[in-house]
Amino acid sequence: MRIGTWNLAGRWSDEHRRLMLDADCDVWLLTEVSERTSLPGYAVSPSQASTARRRWWAAVASRQPMASSPDPHPASAQAQVGATTYVSSVLPWKSCGARHPWVGARHADKTKHVVDDLLLRLRAADSLVWGGDWNHALAGREYAGSQGGRREVTRAVEELGLVVPTSELPHPIEGLRSIDHIAVREGRAAAARRLEATHEGKRLSDHDAYVVDTDL
Repeated sequence: MRIGTWNLAGRWSDEHRRLMLDADCDVWLLTEVSERTSLPGYAVSPSQASTARRRWWAAVASRQPMASSPDPHPASAQAQVGATTYVSSVLPWKSCGARHPWVGARHADKTKHVVDDLLLRLRAADSLVWGGDWNHALAGREYAGSQGGRREVTRAVEELGLVVPTSELPHPIEGLRSIDHIAVREGRAAAARRLEATHEGKRLSDHDAYVVDTDL
C-alpha cells in the first residue's frame, strides 16, 4: 500500500494533479485542500469544516472504495478504506492564535486539546493510518510547533501503537525535519520518501509531499 500526504496550501492546478498522479499513491492524506481539487480515479472525502473560503482543513483521497466517517476533529477528515481507518489532520502551529477550532492558552495546551479529542475517536480503530500536517517535527529543531506540543503528539503516537517513518525526512527549509507525517501501526514494514513540490523551479506549495510504502 502506498500512502501520501501533502499540504496543498489551498492551491490546485494541472501541475498539482500531475505530481499526485505520478506519485501513484493508493490513498492520500491531504491538508489545506482547495474545493477545486479533482483527481482522476480517486474519490475525495473532505472535512466538513473549512479553514478559509473554498478551502477544507483536510481530506482523504482514495482510488479504492471508501466510506466517509464523521470528522474526529474539525481540522481532520476520516475515511474507511477496506479494514483500515485513515485520518488526515492539521494540528495547531505556534502562531495559530485562539480562533476555532483551537482551544487553550498556550500552544502546547491547544495541541493537547486536539490530541485528546482525536484519541477518544481513534483508539477503537483496529487498523489505523494517521497523518497530515502535524505542524511539528518529531526530531531535531522545532520550528512550526513547540516542544510541549511535540510531547503531546508523541504521546498520541505511542498510545495508538504507531510509528512515524516520515520523522527523519527533510523539510523544504534546509536544516529542518518534516512537519508533514504519515503514521502506521508499529511492526508494519514501511519506507518513506519526500517528493519536492516544485514545477519549473517554482513551488506548488510551501510544503513538500511525502510518501510511505507499507504492508497493511
